[in-house]
Amino acid sequence: MKFLVTGAAGFIGFHLCKRLLEMGHTVVGLDNLNDYYSVALKKDRLKLLQRNDQFTFFKIDLADREDMESLFSNNQFTHVVNMAAQAGVRYSLENPMAYVQSNIVGFTNLLEGCRHGGVSHLVYASSSSVYGLNTNMPFSVHSNVDHPISLYAASKKSNELMAHAYSHLYGLPCTGLRFFTVYGPWGRPDMALFLFTKAIVEDRPIQVFNHGKMRRDFTYIDDIVEGVVRSLMRIPEPNPDWNGQSPDPGSSPAPYRIYNIGNNDCVELSVYIEALEKALGKTAKKIMLPMQPGDVPATYADVTDLMHDVGFKPTTPIQYGIERFISWYKEYYRV
Repeated sequence: MKFLVTGAAGFIGFHLCKRLLEMGHTVVGLDNLNDYYSVALKKDRLKLLQRNDQFTFFKIDLADREDMESLFSNNQFTHVVNMAAQAGVRYSLENPMAYVQSNIVGFTNLLEGCRHGGVSHLVYASSSSVYGLNTNMPFSVHSNVDHPISLYAASKKSNELMAHAYSHLYGLPCTGLRFFTVYGPWGRPDMALFLFTKAIVEDRPIQVFNHGKMRRDFTYIDDIVEGVVRSLMRIPEPNPDWNGQSPDPGSSPAPYRIYNIGNNDCVELSVYIEALEKALGKTAKKIMLPMQPGDVPATYADVTDLMHDVGFKPTTPIQYGIERFISWYKEYYRV
């Protein structure tokens, strides 16, 4: 199999490429290496991947139509995994156009490449943020998600809609994966675990939003990758029971599916911080703050469909996952 993985220098993309290479596949990685966070960290991830002869890297922006057309015309990909996106809920309040270019224009270019390139299966990263104002937990892929509360969430919902249109029109098998608060080694510096760790190590206070009452379905990176790989190997088929009178958002009469990948556990942020303090052997100084615009108070994944269709359920406890992150952080930053 020959895989195209976009966002290959990113947190999840890097781990996925590493796993696919270990499985013996040929992997082409794409990334624009933008400076949303440390480019040096992205390049260090790439260095590890480039040790494998089965890995090829292209510095391309998804939004560059000509480069994307050239990439697909010069390669015959069997599978495409889209992990590239302008990430971050809060940043979408400051720089909305970055999300339109990467997450909308870029995703359209990718869909066109898959359509004309005869790709067998497109798997793309969505997000738990699409659940927006939903409060019926755990979040189910069969629930309506028409009320996002950030442009980031809206762009991810748009990806799901666009993928469905291409699946319906052109028979392109598409699987969307809604990730729930991913963490682990080589993680993103803009995420809470990274920010908290850096601040605590440097004896600076941490900012705790919603006074520590935020609840998240924290999901370890290895579980995310396992879910992605298993989903990749299962090409979706039309749902023969789909009914337009009572449409199921999680499936379709087209070869299209949506899955949650989460730990199926709702953990309060204060408990997460306690696990971090224990791993570091150091107490955090906390600045309690109200909820930020665009944030939701809680996320909690129903993974019933994932378990039924691909036979997998994330199970890594936060204590283990945080310890693994701290071990990597200390080694990478020589703490």
